[in-house]
Amino acid sequence: MTNDISPQPPVRWGILGTGAIAHRFMTGLRAVPEAEVVAVGSRSAATAEHFAQTWNIPRAHGTYAELAADTGVDVVYVATPHSVHREAGVLCLEAGRHVLCEKPLAVNTAEATAMIAAAQRTDRFLMEAMWTRFAPATAAARALVAEGAIGEIRMVQASIGGRMDYDPRSRLFAPELAGGALLDVGVYPVAFASMVLGEFTSLTAQAHKAPTGVDTQVAMTVTGPGGTLGLLGCSIETPIPRRADIVGTRGSIALTDWFCPTALVLHRDGAQPERRDFPHRANGFEHEVEEVHRRLHAGQRQSPLMSWEESLRIAGTLDAVRERIGVAYPADQR
Repeated sequence: MTNDISPQPPVRWGILGTGAIAHRFMTGLRAVPEAEVVAVGSRSAATAEHFAQTWNIPRAHGTYAELAADTGVDVVYVATPHSVHREAGVLCLEAGRHVLCEKPLAVNTAEATAMIAAAQRTDRFLMEAMWTRFAPATAAARALVAEGAIGEIRMVQASIGGRMDYDPRSRLFAPELAGGALLDVGVYPVAFASMVLGEFTSLTAQAHKAPTGVDTQVAMTVTGPGGTLGLLGCSIETPIPRRADIVGTRGSIALTDWFCPTALVLHRDGAQPERRDFPHRANGFEHEVEEVHRRLHAGQRQSPLMSWEESLRIAGTLDAVRERIGVAYPADQR
C-alpha cells in the first residue's frame, strides 16, 4: 500500500518589526519544522539587516512596504508596537499577505474593524497573536471546563503586572503611542475572561495614572452570562503575581504564568490537587504558529480559537474600560 498523504509545503514567513518581541517570536517559529522565515522588514535598513544577520534570514527590507510587496512571503508577523498595528496590518493584507498580528489587534475597535474589513476584502487570513489561547495548558483547561470537571463556572480571576521605571519618552507611557498597562498587558486578563465567560454584560474599572495621563494600574470587574464574574487586574508599576483561576461550583483550575502556561493544577471537591504539566518545545510562540499553519492548510481565513468576532469583543471591552478610567489616545479621534 502506498502512502498518498503528501507533506505540506513550507509556510514562508516575513517578520515586520525588529524589537524584543520579534526575537522571542523567532525562537518559537524556529521550533516549527515547516515554518521558513524568508524576509524581515523594518523602518530602517540597518536594523532590518542586523535582524536578518542575527537569525540568518535571506532578505532584509528597509521599509514595511517592501516587505509587504515581497511575493515570496506567505504570512507576515506584525511585531510593531500596537500603535502601528492597523497601518502595518492593512498594508500587508492589501499586498496579498496573510497576517498574524501581535496583541492587542489594534488600539481601538475602529482600527480592529478596519483590519478585519481589509482581510475580508482581500480574502486573506488575519489573527490576533494571543499566544495564551494556544498553549497546551490553556487547551487542557478549556477541555476540563467543557467536560464539567469543576462544575458550573461561576468566576474567573486573572492578573498580570511588572514594574517599569517611569519614562515619559517610553512607548509604555506615551499617549501618542497608545501607552499604558491596559493595552500592553491588561489585554491578557480581558482575553482570558472572555475565553471562559463569553460576552460580558457589564463592567467596572478603576485605575492609577502616570503624569502623561496613561494608565499604570487597572482593576476591573466584568459580568458574564448567568451572573458569572471576572476579577481582573494589570499593572506596569507593580509586580502582580501572574496567576489565573477558573472557579466552578465543584472545584477550580489554577494556572501560573498563565499568559503562556506550562502547567495547571486541578482542584476538585474532596480530592487531592492534581498537577498536570504541558512543557513547550521552545518558548510558547510555536503553538500560535502551528495554529496559523493549520488554518492556512484548511483554506480558512480566521481561527475559531481567536476569531475576528472575539478580537472585536476584546477591543470593545478595552475601549469601554478606557472610557471608564478616562484614558484617550490621539488614534481615537481618527
